[in-house]
Amino acid sequence: MIPREQRSFTPFGIAACAWILVTSFQYGYHISALNQIQVVLTCKVTSDDDSPLGLPNCIPMTDAQFSALTSVFSVGGLIGSAGANVVMDSRGRRGALRISAVLTALGASLMAIASGYAPLVIGRLLIGISAGVGICLTPIFIAEVSPARIRGKVGVFTQFSIVVGIMITQLIGFKLAVPTAWRYVLFLSSLTAIAQFLVSPAMVESPVWAIRSGDPQSGKAYHQKLWKNCDSRSPDEDPLLAGDLDNGQEHAVSVLYALKTRELRLPLTIVSLAMVSQQISGAVLKVFVQSLLYYSNEILSNVIPGLGPYISILVTVVNVVMTFPPIFLIERVGRKKLLTASVFTAVAAHIFIGFGLNNGFVAMCSVAMLVFIMAFASGLGPVPFIMLPEVSPPYASLAVSALSSIALSMNWVCNFIVGLSFLPLRNFLSGGEAEYEGRVFYLFGTLLLVSYLVLYRLYK
Repeated sequence: MIPREQRSFTPFGIAACAWILVTSFQYGYHISALNQIQVVLTCKVTSDDDSPLGLPNCIPMTDAQFSALTSVFSVGGLIGSAGANVVMDSRGRRGALRISAVLTALGASLMAIASGYAPLVIGRLLIGISAGVGICLTPIFIAEVSPARIRGKVGVFTQFSIVVGIMITQLIGFKLAVPTAWRYVLFLSSLTAIAQFLVSPAMVESPVWAIRSGDPQSGKAYHQKLWKNCDSRSPDEDPLLAGDLDNGQEHAVSVLYALKTRELRLPLTIVSLAMVSQQISGAVLKVFVQSLLYYSNEILSNVIPGLGPYISILVTVVNVVMTFPPIFLIERVGRKKLLTASVFTAVAAHIFIGFGLNNGFVAMCSVAMLVFIMAFASGLGPVPFIMLPEVSPPYASLAVSALSSIALSMNWVCNFIVGLSFLPLRNFLSGGEAEYEGRVFYLFGTLLLVSYLVLYRLYK
C-alpha cells in the first residue's frame, strides 16, 4: 500500500474540488449581490433608457421592504441547513450539490426576470435554501475527496471561495449596478449554477460516502480517479473512514438522534461553539462595515471622503488576501493554534475599535478594523469549516451530516441575532451618546472570548 503522505490530487481531483467550491462561491456571491445593486433595484437611481430585456428598470420598494428581501436569504439558509443532512445522506454528496445548483439557478433566474416584489422574495428564498444546503455540504464534500495529508489545506478553500464570491460581486457592481444592467448580476449567478449542474454527471460521488453506504468498490474507484499514488488493493487508512471499512454499511444519523446521543454531545458542542465564535465575530464585522459605509461621511470624512465603494472593495480584497496564509499554515501550525491566534487578535481589535470610536480616534478605528478583518480571515473564517467533518467519532462517522446541519443552523440563527441586536445594543449601551458607541464592541469582544475559551477546553 502506498503511504498516504505521498498522495496528492490528480488533475481530475483538482477539477472536482473547483466544481464543489462553486457552491460556496455562490453563497458569498449572494451575501453582497443585493447590496451592490440596491439603489438601482429599488428605483433610488433611475434612467429613461429602455432595458435591453424589455423588463422594468427597477422595482419600487421601501427601505423596510428591501431589508425584508435581504433577510429572506437568512430564513432560506436556516431552512436549507436544517434539512441538509437528510439531503446529503439520502441523495449523496453529489446529489445534494446538484439540488443546491438547481435551487440557485431557479432562484437567481426568477429574481433576474422579476417585474414585482413577490418574485424577488421567492427567488431570494430559494437561493437562501440552496446556500443553507451548500454551506453544510461543501466542507464535508471537500474533506471527503481530499487526501488526508492536505485535507486541512484544501478545507481552507471553502472560506476562500466565499470571500472570492463576495469580491466578484463587489467588482462587477461597479459596471452592472445601473438601471439597465443590474439584472445581469443575477443572470451570471444563474448561468454559473446551470454550468455546475451540467458538469455534474462527469464528476464522482464522495468516495467516503460511497464506502460508508455499502459500496466499497465504487469508493476505491473514486479514490483512484481523484488521487495520485492510490493503491486500489487496500482501503485508505484515513481518519474519516475509521470504523467504516470493517463494519460495512452504516445508517445515517438524524438530527434528533445526534441531539439525544451522549457520545455525540461533545463533538456537537465543539462544532456549535466554533460556529458561534465565528458568527459573533463575523456578523459584528459585517454589521460594522455596513454601518461604516452607510455613515462614511460622518465617521471617515476627515480621512477618506466620498470613497465608500472603494472602502468596501478594500475590505473585500483584504479578506481574500488574508485567507491565503491559513492555506499554508493549517497543517504546520494546527487548527487549534491558528484559531487561538485569530480569536485573541480579533478580541484585541474589538477593544481598539471600541476605544477608537469612544474617543474619536478615526485612524485607530480604521487600522483596528483592518486588523479585525485580517484576524477573521486567517482563522475564525476558515477553521470552523475544516473542523466540521473532523470531529465526528469514528464509530459514528455518518453523524457528520447531522452535526453539520445543527452547527450551520446555529450559524444562521447567530448571524441573524447579532445582525438584529447590534445597533439596538449599541444605542442602549451608549445611552444615546456618540462618545460611548464603542461600548458594544467591548460586549461582543467579551462574548467572543468566553465562547472560545469554552471551545478551547473541549477541542483536542
